Amino acid sequence: MAQVRKISVLLIDDHEIVRQGLRVSLENFEDFDVIGDTGDARKGIDLCVKHQPDVVLMDIVMPIMDGITATKQIREQCPDTQVIALTSFERDDQVQQALQAGAISYLMKNVSVEELANAVRKACDGKATLAPEAVQVLIQAATRPPALGFDLTEREREVLALMIEGLNNREIAERLVISSSTVKNHVSSILDKLNTTSRTQAVALAVENKMLN
Repeated sequence: MAQVRKISVLLIDDHEIVRQGLRVSLENFEDFDVIGDTGDARKGIDLCVKHQPDVVLMDIVMPIMDGITATKQIREQCPDTQVIALTSFERDDQVQQALQAGAISYLMKNVSVEELANAVRKACDGKATLAPEAVQVLIQAATRPPALGFDLTEREREVLALMIEGLNNREIAERLVISSSTVKNHVSSILDKLNTTSRTQAVALAVENKMLN
């Protein structure tokens, strides 16, 4: 009889009861080997480096170090380890940040045991699984118009920041060590890109839309 290949799994979640539940659920399947669990993302990174698990189930919201930061470090240090973000939160920015950090999948904690098991198997094979909520977020992000000021250059953002401080062109030029005419060109470009006709309007829009935050 052929031996079942075991998929090694590490659990990282700051709630012990969640970790225990995940461990019991996964260990009911003969093809999973839960090699460890921790509530500290930093310790989780160390365990990953030591054991090189196939898949990590990663909580996103944790104290000390969040799951997105931990995911990025795990993917950098253990490129063969896949990370599944498993969370009870539906914040739009978390979905994109988790995937950008290297998570292969994004699931909600209300997922069924069978769905979770299948997601772990797929992750081990390099295939993604996304919760419907995550898919919706990505669709909205793809169809959302670009944020105001998205096309400002880095230098234009620096100039705009100094405009918000109330500096005039000469003062901006001195601060950035560039000529006043160059500052004037940057200001003109900023007004054009923000579709405004005055510095006051541009500053008000930038502050209102938190463009430089």
